[in-house]
Amino acid sequence: MDLDSILQLSDSDMTAVNRLIQDQLSSDVALINQLSFYIVNSGGKRLRPLLTVLSARALNIQSEEHHTLAAIIEFIHTATLLHDDVVDESTMRRGRETANELFGNQASVLVGDFLYSRAFQMMVGLKRMRVMDILSDATNRIAQGEVMQLMNCNDPTTTEESYLEVIYSKTARLFEAATQLAAVITDQRNEIEVAMQQYGKHLGTAFQLIDDVLDYTASSNEMGKQAGDDLAEGKPTLPLLHAMWNADQKNAALIKGAIENANGLAHFEQILALMHTTGSIEYTKDLAEQESWKAKEALSILPESHHKSALLALADIAINRDS
Repeated sequence: MDLDSILQLSDSDMTAVNRLIQDQLSSDVALINQLSFYIVNSGGKRLRPLLTVLSARALNIQSEEHHTLAAIIEFIHTATLLHDDVVDESTMRRGRETANELFGNQASVLVGDFLYSRAFQMMVGLKRMRVMDILSDATNRIAQGEVMQLMNCNDPTTTEESYLEVIYSKTARLFEAATQLAAVITDQRNEIEVAMQQYGKHLGTAFQLIDDVLDYTASSNEMGKQAGDDLAEGKPTLPLLHAMWNADQKNAALIKGAIENANGLAHFEQILALMHTTGSIEYTKDLAEQESWKAKEALSILPESHHKSALLALADIAINRDS
């Protein structure tokens, strides 16, 4: 099943989710409406809410709660993007100017706060304490992940374990919540809930690993942002760390300096070549493939359905994409 088929399968659900998102963006404050509309309609994949609706359908949901849940997930994700772009001083995302570039840092941070609080208002409306528990924990973990990533910036002593903890916290945790909560709102037994949680966790990890590879291997047009952003910011992602660990002394020192001084763009081509010669790109891709396999394995407990097939296909699509 390809992505177009998956989108066609989920079209009615995602239409309802998008309508709910638009309705819930409404505010008496004009700038909130303007900036929220800009960021939410900036061409994102809507992958996290898509996971929620597919998971809920695979679990035979009989209500429309999954639409609300999917919109909540998207609001939390969008809020993190607004804050991330301010912290990273990003100017491009998805091929467009970032909100902070267009509206300023202050407006971006405050509208991010609005989206977080609107998400929690919607959670309360579901009247399910387990939903509140999981999403409040996920939101807190995302914030911790962002702080951990900030601490790791310009630190060449970052370990693979620390790197993986960051990508679990800032990326995979919300994937995990998106799929686990589908089991919660369909009142599944514990084994199913754990399986859906594991699917989201491993899929999210695979997705971020490939994102970190694409920062070096994809063009700016493909990614919709500047190639080499992670290198320019001194972020010690796995492809860069692995190259440093496996390069000769001279080249390891070059990469170490690039991380410490955030001046790696001047050596981008040389560092990219080192990633290939040390097998760092393949090492990271292999790890992503292992995570994708674990995600698919977790779904073995579910009965066969078109929606389960879509979830399985997404685990392959996540690691075989070019943007």
